[in-house]
Amino acid sequence: MTEQRVAVVTGASRGVGKGIALALGAAGYVVYVTGRSTGDRVTFPVLGGTVEESARAVTAAGGTGVAVACDHTDDRQTAALFERVRDERGGLDLLVNNVWGGYASYHEDRPADMQGPFWEQPLRVWDDMFTSGVRAHYAATVLAVPVLRAGALVVTVSFFPGSYLNGTDQVAYSVAKAADDRMVAVTAAQLTARDVTAVALYPGLVRTESVLRAAEFFDLSNSESPEFVGRAVAALAADPDVRRHTGRCVVAAELAEVYGFTDVDGSRPSSIRPHFTDPVS
Repeated sequence: MTEQRVAVVTGASRGVGKGIALALGAAGYVVYVTGRSTGDRVTFPVLGGTVEESARAVTAAGGTGVAVACDHTDDRQTAALFERVRDERGGLDLLVNNVWGGYASYHEDRPADMQGPFWEQPLRVWDDMFTSGVRAHYAATVLAVPVLRAGALVVTVSFFPGSYLNGTDQVAYSVAKAADDRMVAVTAAQLTARDVTAVALYPGLVRTESVLRAAEFFDLSNSESPEFVGRAVAALAADPDVRRHTGRCVVAAELAEVYGFTDVDGSRPSSIRPHFTDPVS
């Protein structure tokens, strides 16, 4: 009997993280589902979702879900997570850096914080996106490396940075995503010697609980389910030649064309890749 592969998905109590965890469960993984929301304390009550609920859903999908309450802004908690994985499973095959606190303003009904020019926004907008976003991704990657098995994959959920460059972009968000992408490129180069692949994954417009809560403001005609993003991760992890992608930014909808998977309803969303000149590249 083949031993189950082991994954950690950070920030998986809801949204994209939960969708990724479910898709990995369907692929037979042991999935450590992490997040701050538990049965005793839901971080954003308007959205719901807990690590326990996600872990049960992973098991129901065919895998083994393990709920771990973890605040990824606390390095001690993050280190304890990977120590637990090492002690219980011996190693890790897949790390998904998905945790993201950058939308706290929306979830706490403070949308004005994210509106207007950057100099009128509170500085905490930057901190939300970097502390519980970029830094949390970096810390998890650092602390996971000793546990990653040869052939492992690290996926960092990102997005097209500076998509418009016409004054409408959210500055802190764009810089955070560019930072994630650069982190992936540089860590990938150093992880090659350990036979570990690292990629940044760009979803499209995803029908998360937060997006559906504000559905009147979105055109959902070309949107994706959270599980679609998860299927992209599962397809990458199943590719014996995944190392050809290392250091790259890959798009979920474009991976669907490469690997032949569809969304849960059988549709295949098209890429929303914007056309722009990135002055940082």
